[in-house]
Amino acid sequence: MKKTVVVGLSGGVDSSVAAYLLKKNNYKVIGLFMKNWHDESVTLSNNCPWLEDSYDAMLVAEKLKIPFQTIDLSDLYKKKIVDYMFEEYKRGRTPNPDILCNREIKFEIFLNVATSLGADYIATGHYCIKKEICNSNKSVFRLIKGKDEEKDQSYFLCQLNQKQLSKSLFPLGGFLKSEIRQIAKELNLVTAEKKDSQGLCFIGKVSLTDFLKQKLKVNEGEIIEIKKSYFKKIDNNELEFNSLEEKLNFYTKKNRYKKKDGKYIGLHHGAHFFTKGQRKGLSVGGMKEPLFVIDTDVNENIVYVGKGKSHPGLIRKGIRILHEDVHWVRPDLRINKNQSIEVLARIRYRQPLGKAIIYNRNDALYVIFDKPKLAIAEGQFVAWYLNDELIGSGVIS
Repeated sequence: MKKTVVVGLSGGVDSSVAAYLLKKNNYKVIGLFMKNWHDESVTLSNNCPWLEDSYDAMLVAEKLKIPFQTIDLSDLYKKKIVDYMFEEYKRGRTPNPDILCNREIKFEIFLNVATSLGADYIATGHYCIKKEICNSNKSVFRLIKGKDEEKDQSYFLCQLNQKQLSKSLFPLGGFLKSEIRQIAKELNLVTAEKKDSQGLCFIGKVSLTDFLKQKLKVNEGEIIEIKKSYFKKIDNNELEFNSLEEKLNFYTKKNRYKKKDGKYIGLHHGAHFFTKGQRKGLSVGGMKEPLFVIDTDVNENIVYVGKGKSHPGLIRKGIRILHEDVHWVRPDLRINKNQSIEVLARIRYRQPLGKAIIYNRNDALYVIFDKPKLAIAEGQFVAWYLNDELIGSGVIS
């Protein structure tokens, strides 16, 4: 008997070809479009993404001769993703809604809907690979980087669990993006030449500041420049520590500035609209080097900036993660207290993987990179790998 799989048809080329490949591989395929946002007031001019996307998804389903329907999950999306975003920015943190969207919507609510329709699996157009192994007579599911290094999307799935992986299929993992485009062209799909979606998950191309202004008020405050001379020059290669705790605390220590530490150079419209590493939107001219946000203080409504991408305030070697914010995609590889593990890790999509060591201590989990990283922001996700397999992740505190 054919296995049934519900494909999340987004109206893009990737999910379109995913549906085709599954049907070609003898699955019974159902196309489902998720309407998760329909507030057109925050999209950029002449851009109403969900209407066009739902229509394209329907045309693809007709072309492939598969059943198709639309479900409205906008209330749940607002509650689980949008409200979370507002709260995080209000606290001066930098959330990643795409990762939360995958965990809470695509691979939770969508999975439950698919199961209610009698599906054996759900499928998406993510560029990653799932493999199944047997460990102590138990199936264990591995999340592997996609073949296309430029398109690998495993990072966005870093919060998935074993149950979600067991019910998920990723047909595109073994393909290059160019191959997927070619397949779509040969099938004459309406999405063949369609550009990849940009912006927030399911919302489309929006002005983030305009989006946040729906709930976060404009509040004029000062921009304070912190000069490089504020920092002591330290040769990390010559550092000696008396204990592991001292080492971990040193590498994860965050600089907390005060207004008196720098000089006033301009005004901003709200500290909660900015994030570490941000360059655009400061509206301060006359500088020989570009300005970057190195910190924000939402309580005092101050944005701290520094000149140049190599500014010491942008650089940190370590990350601290509260135990409740640690997630192991592979629970069988979880390290116990006072243990460590060498991994490869990244803090954002498309960032090259870097060598790191994870230390599990009584107070928190620590990720110490081999080389310093730029613009580490609270609220972001760090994901860690063993070779090409993503095994865990956590929210940066």
